[in-house]
Amino acid sequence: MVVGNHFTIVFGLIFYLLFFSNGGAEKIRVASYNVENYLVMDRMVSGRWQEDYPKPLKERRIIRSVINQTNPDILAIQEMGEAVYLQELWGDLNRTKGTEFKYSAWLTGQEEGEKRHLALLSKIPFTKIDKPKDLSFKYFEGRRSPSRGLLEVEFKTGDTNWSLFNLHLKSKWTERPDDPEAAIRREKEARAIRDYIRTKFPPYTDPHYLVLGDFNDHKNSAPLRRFLQVNNSSLTQMIQCSDQQGHFWTHYWDKQDSYARFDYLLASPQLVKKLVPDSAKIGGFHLCLLGSDHRIVFADFEF
Repeated sequence: MVVGNHFTIVFGLIFYLLFFSNGGAEKIRVASYNVENYLVMDRMVSGRWQEDYPKPLKERRIIRSVINQTNPDILAIQEMGEAVYLQELWGDLNRTKGTEFKYSAWLTGQEEGEKRHLALLSKIPFTKIDKPKDLSFKYFEGRRSPSRGLLEVEFKTGDTNWSLFNLHLKSKWTERPDDPEAAIRREKEARAIRDYIRTKFPPYTDPHYLVLGDFNDHKNSAPLRRFLQVNNSSLTQMIQCSDQQGHFWTHYWDKQDSYARFDYLLASPQLVKKLVPDSAKIGGFHLCLLGSDHRIVFADFEF
């Protein structure tokens, strides 16, 4: 009996030393990727205009290569088509012995006729996926909502419960001369989403959450500022991602030959504390812009 108790104590001590000598932590890599029109649409293919054409095979292969080279544990996706295309990407990744994801989520666009949706692939299970919520706001003569909605997923890693909010704000394209580059609408979308998150996770509760995706605007723009701070309350911090050359751009517009930073990772102050130093990157992989006009952004968190 004494020997048994002694063995238990020694075994427990060995386990304690092994566990905590490695920090007792679990590292999670989170990525955000706009896969550019992963859907059926009218498009130019090999110099010819094609109607109702799916994303070309070459582009899909490059998308998979970028994901495999990044090897995220959680991948937030923007501009995914119908759920069947998410299943296609998920199956192709798993069949090619690349990055194998066990779980998926897909959210339909919130406006009638919206073809570009939000999605998520994950190696780790969710504890909860929240249903679409009312994010409507007054916009000139009527009310609108963020056209792509807000994909909200909750996880538990170690002893930490944390949430991920995947978004895709309105692009700069608009038919309204009274809202140049849709700046007013994009700010209102950001404010509506921010207010929902702030109500659910007040700053004084020290929440753990990540807001990420395609914000379609610049670092110092009004939509980005809405997520960072309200009065004297710090809501999130912008995680500075860069490529191997130290460049910050994530989007290339070939028509204008211009580069911009549209894709961001914003973490609550408590989650920033779990950011692994020097892990925040932009995937400047070979030929990546032939798969999408956006580059993947990612960072590691240690729980």
